[in-house]
Amino acid sequence: MAHDNTRYLKTKIKNRKAVIGIIGLGYVGLPLALAFAKKGFNVIGIEIDKDRVKNIKKGVSYITDISNGALRDALRKRTFQATSDSKLIRKLDAVIICVPTPLGKDREPDISYIRQAVTKVKDNIRKGQIVVLESTTYPGTTREILLPILESGGLKEGKDFYLIFSPERVDPGNESYRTENTPKIIGGISRRSTEIAKLLYDQIISEVVPVSSASAAEMVKLLENTFRIVNIALVNEIALLCEKFGMDIWEIIDAAKTKPYGYMPFYPGPGVGGHCIPVDPLYLSWKAKEHGFETKFIDLASSINESMPQNVVERLEKLLADRKKTLDRSNILLLGISYKKDVKDLRESPSIGVITILQKRRAKLSYYDPYFPFLKLNGIDMKPIKLDKRELEGFDCALVLTDHSGIDYRFLASNLKLIFDTRNIFGRLGIKSRNIVKL
Repeated sequence: MAHDNTRYLKTKIKNRKAVIGIIGLGYVGLPLALAFAKKGFNVIGIEIDKDRVKNIKKGVSYITDISNGALRDALRKRTFQATSDSKLIRKLDAVIICVPTPLGKDREPDISYIRQAVTKVKDNIRKGQIVVLESTTYPGTTREILLPILESGGLKEGKDFYLIFSPERVDPGNESYRTENTPKIIGGISRRSTEIAKLLYDQIISEVVPVSSASAAEMVKLLENTFRIVNIALVNEIALLCEKFGMDIWEIIDAAKTKPYGYMPFYPGPGVGGHCIPVDPLYLSWKAKEHGFETKFIDLASSINESMPQNVVERLEKLLADRKKTLDRSNILLLGISYKKDVKDLRESPSIGVITILQKRRAKLSYYDPYFPFLKLNGIDMKPIKLDKRELEGFDCALVLTDHSGIDYRFLASNLKLIFDTRNIFGRLGIKSRNIVKL
């Protein structure tokens, strides 16, 4: 009987008759939903944020990588719809969970959104459904948390339903790699689940890579982002050292990356941000402690990166002191506040840490970021300025925190008294001036 269920479901997938459900329509879920819709699947997006649902129904995208046109095209073809009604889960052949996995107040994993989502699935599950978790989490979550919840109603994994972990690999703003051409890792609780998940994702993604288990798939994602956080921390520390030595870290990196083997360039900055790098490795560190293991590299890397906003402020203070200025009597312009260039995303942005420290030091702050018409977060309440000559004359220093495209940096270099560039955007553009200081 189980074999017949599997065969029937595979046929529906191959014929694009399977109904796909995405729980959570954020940076991961919405692009994934439209990728399935583009291939002709009927896709139902389930989102608890009713404002997001309203925007989708109007054809207004709130995700940088999804255009209004692409969204409206899917709506017009009726291959995609958004709702807050979790009862529609009963109609789905595949349920893909793409909800946030933040850190709690004590920097411990918060999987409450996963629990809420999988409970809704359990309450509406039927035989023959595929359930996939894409939210990044610690190894063991799929087997230890999701499986018992889903089986509590009497259905059995691998027989009545199929449970898989497949880590999201979304890089907001990346125009080269999107959902469809980024290799997809999958690991099922059972072999049958891995097999059917591969068939599902094969319909929309150019390369699907199965691994031995759901836990292995969970670990793959954490290795990827731990690799990044450790190397970013390393180059941040070298940047601080180069400043002590009177060296240019950007020159050092550019020279080092000419080596054709054994080296990969990473770049310093005011810290790390986004939904993955600052968070995911700490999930692994937390899980390791349960097994009596100390992840020294991860903990040290997190500490170094978290200290960068303070280091940036200290360096800024020194630059101002050299010009007989103090922070509390200086007008500072912050250029860019999102965590990454050319995206509208403040999650874990190091800019917020810098702003918080500068506010405590009573600096007079203004900002410019084309993606944020206002900034109201964590006690911060600011509106952007216009980048005109008269406005710029009043600033003692401009601090580049995010190197957005589309800004006239030559104009800024000509009209600002002092620029502290933590992203080397002026260096990359070949703009040289005595009033520009690099991290």
